[in-house]
Amino acid sequence: MKIKEKTPAKRDDTPKPLAKAECANPIVEKVVPEKRRVTFSVRAEVGSKVFLAGDFNKWDPSAKKMSDKRGDGVYSATLKLCAGDHPYKFVINGTWCADPECPDWVQNEHGTLNSVKRVP
Repeated sequence: MKIKEKTPAKRDDTPKPLAKAECANPIVEKVVPEKRRVTFSVRAEVGSKVFLAGDFNKWDPSAKKMSDKRGDGVYSATLKLCAGDHPYKFVINGTWCADPECPDWVQNEHGTLNSVKRVP
């Protein structure tokens, strides 16, 4: 009995078109809500310790320090926020204060008012 030698199989290296059910790029992108830059500002005495607290930082009274860059008593901070309504307050020298310049307010569970920043 003679054994035949194996001949190598011919390879077809030509690219094949993708079937309709296949994707050219299998990576699925997550949809991330667009965030917008929002600036908060408040007037306080020069040298004050001013912070911004709200739903965006879990109401942490020391999480976002505001700065008086010009030394004129106008403190500001800029955050990136998603669209929606964001209640907030300023903490000036340890005292929680609503924004006197903000026309939108909502009552909180403590019976006081929170300012509301509306981000389109």
